[in-house]
Amino acid sequence: MLPEQQSFILSPYIELYNILIPKDNLLRRMDELVDFSFVYEELNERYCHENGRTAVDPVRMFKYLLLKSIYDLSDADLVERSKTDLSFKFFLHMAPEEGVIDPSLLTKFRKLRLKDMKLLDLLIGKTVEIAIEKGIIRSKTIIVDATHTKARYTQKSPQEVLRERSKKVRQAIYTLDESMKSAFPAKPVTNVLEDEIGYCQQLIAVIEQDGRFTGLPKVSEALNLLKETIIDDAKHLQTSTDPDAKVGHKSADSSFFGYKTHIAMSEERIITAATITTGEKSDGKELQTLIEKSKAAGMNVETVIGDTAYSERDNIAYSTEHEIELVAKLHPMITQGNRKKEDEFEFNKDAGLYVCKAGHMAIRRARQGKKGQGKNQTNTYHFDIEKCKRCPLKEGCYKEGAQSKTYSVSIKSTEHVKQAEFQESEAFKAKAKERYKIEAKNSELKHRHGYDIAFSSGLVGMEIQGAMAIFTVNLKRILKLME
Repeated sequence: MLPEQQSFILSPYIELYNILIPKDNLLRRMDELVDFSFVYEELNERYCHENGRTAVDPVRMFKYLLLKSIYDLSDADLVERSKTDLSFKFFLHMAPEEGVIDPSLLTKFRKLRLKDMKLLDLLIGKTVEIAIEKGIIRSKTIIVDATHTKARYTQKSPQEVLRERSKKVRQAIYTLDESMKSAFPAKPVTNVLEDEIGYCQQLIAVIEQDGRFTGLPKVSEALNLLKETIIDDAKHLQTSTDPDAKVGHKSADSSFFGYKTHIAMSEERIITAATITTGEKSDGKELQTLIEKSKAAGMNVETVIGDTAYSERDNIAYSTEHEIELVAKLHPMITQGNRKKEDEFEFNKDAGLYVCKAGHMAIRRARQGKKGQGKNQTNTYHFDIEKCKRCPLKEGCYKEGAQSKTYSVSIKSTEHVKQAEFQESEAFKAKAKERYKIEAKNSELKHRHGYDIAFSSGLVGMEIQGAMAIFTVNLKRILKLME
């Protein structure tokens, strides 16, 4: 059954919170800032209201996940810290002497209660709502960008992942007592997944039975990660490294295996919208969705700032239609003209045709591509093939046996011409300088809230992680600006 509201349990030690947790404590301020009752409303249909014992308070479970994101902890370490950290217990609305949950409940909560509930949009919407109520968001500009997150299981086999993590556990133990080598089970000689899982379980059992090392953070963190890998993702391990993760490219010569989070952020550095995709997806294709989501969250969007990935023709047309100023440079291929061998073919403005380096002029021009079909049209210039066959400069220009010789030049669309003019203006250059802000936000997500690597396998898990991380950084930013 679902409890109806979160409240403190009566306790003779409740006054400890007022004595030991200062007014400026981050968790105290977050608890005062946000009315978490929305969690009951959103999860109401996901619990049985007639049968069974009362479930663990869903707000408390939600706050556990929030703490996990704030402090970048594994489930087991999060629960362990909740036993002794009074600021955690205060935030969770627990009595100081109250017991904590079993870490396995967090996995069940993520998979059974939060799945398919559009948590990302919900939590971003809540923080934007708070920011607008507090008068923090005043700008009408959003900055857009994408950041990548590596899959928890890279392009390695599940056996390799387990071997790496069990090795870290053994190394942590050996620095304390090398004699434990003789106590550990023999490593599997097969490449069977079940054998590797069985070995890891035996290794954990030996360490826990010994009891000397489990209380040491150096050992417990590596051990808890190995246990969580086996328990939380056993189903994924038996089928694939990560079935949803894909290879994406950060540049021409660097790639990653995982996911992309496409972000829109106000000039006050509050994230107003996000979408999470597999790693290979294009940044520019998400722009219109980010704008619409930002509007749905309460933003009035008049300007969008982004890099060249967002200046594709469809986005320019969309921005124009919705009277939005798009501060995104065109790709150099468009502004400079998509024209090969510029030094070999010169345009004769009087004839309106191109002339090759041998001095032969094109005999006719044809236009290819349909207007308004998304891709730029091209002018194709046809040369006299008989002259090309006999030309002394034909090497590298005319391919032996070819039945025609053409030279093509892309035609800028009306949208591209106007955007090219706009990007040379002082207003464009001034606004483009604000783009750095979102790069700092991406760095904060990765380096302070564990967003560089996925907590679990699958796109659903990545969306939950993204929702919690963005909710966290938005609340922290709101509190910062309220000061």
